[in-house]
Amino acid sequence: MYICICHAVTEKDIQKAVGKGASSVARLSELTLLGTQCGCCTEHANQVLNQCASKS
Repeated sequence: MYICICHAVTEKDIQKAVGKGASSVARLSELTLLGTQCGCCTEHANQVLNQCASKS
């Protein structure tokens, strides 16, 4: 599922970023550009990030 339409960031991209040590939306933004255009995705991205972190 796409989380950030502006930069075509998917849930799998977030999972990969978490695997590389991302633990915040700011770090996800650095790795994927998520939320750097319109910012509408950051809340949902944070939810996905928390889900991924809880599975680890």
